[in-house]
Amino acid sequence: MDSTASASLASLWDEVSGTQPDPDLWVVIAALVVALAFVVPHVLWRLSRNAITIAHEGGHGLIALLTGRTLTGIRLHSDTSGLTVSRGKPHGIGMILTAAAGYTAPPLLGLGGAALLAAGRITLLLWLATVLLVAMLVMIRNAYGALTVFVTGGTFVLVSWFTGPQVQAAFAYVVVWFLLVGGVRPAFELQAKRARGGAGDSDADQLSRLTHVPAGLWLFLFHAVSLCSLIGGGRWLLEV
Repeated sequence: MDSTASASLASLWDEVSGTQPDPDLWVVIAALVVALAFVVPHVLWRLSRNAITIAHEGGHGLIALLTGRTLTGIRLHSDTSGLTVSRGKPHGIGMILTAAAGYTAPPLLGLGGAALLAAGRITLLLWLATVLLVAMLVMIRNAYGALTVFVTGGTFVLVSWFTGPQVQAAFAYVVVWFLLVGGVRPAFELQAKRARGGAGDSDADQLSRLTHVPAGLWLFLFHAVSLCSLIGGGRWLLEV
């Protein structure tokens, strides 16, 4: 029994950690087109932005835990806003990193995903994403947020378990392109809101109060991270 279980676990690990062949270039480009279709039109963006909010709030939560703060809950709202609450010192490096992690999380996740795909780790990418979504689901504190994360995680499970390598590869490339491209738009939206006098308690404004660095410089950092991630990750994805 033990030897059979060990063999099964070893086989599963080999499948997850192994490499898969790169898809054709046309698949990669088609995945980019699909990602753009979910990001550029306002109607679809209102729906797909929920996935960016999951990454945004997940970034806050993960860094809060890594810096020793106590994560008490995450809420995702139907207007694609979100709230992550953690306990700890209201100032210091832990709070600064936690606040800075939101807008930078989606593009950096996209960059990490692009690195995995460039290395042929398609299955590993899908499984890691599923694990992160399951972990996040535990911390969700409202019904809409739980439904959003459950549906997103369920999609990854269905693709990982019930589709072939070509579909998995296409899905993985769409997801990573979406994080890279979709990670750029929120910083521009925040900039537009602040120009109209809104978003007075945004992550950039919170960081400004924590560090006494102007919010505009933090907004510049969000732009720099997202655009550099898109350029770097895009190059990796297109090198098939």
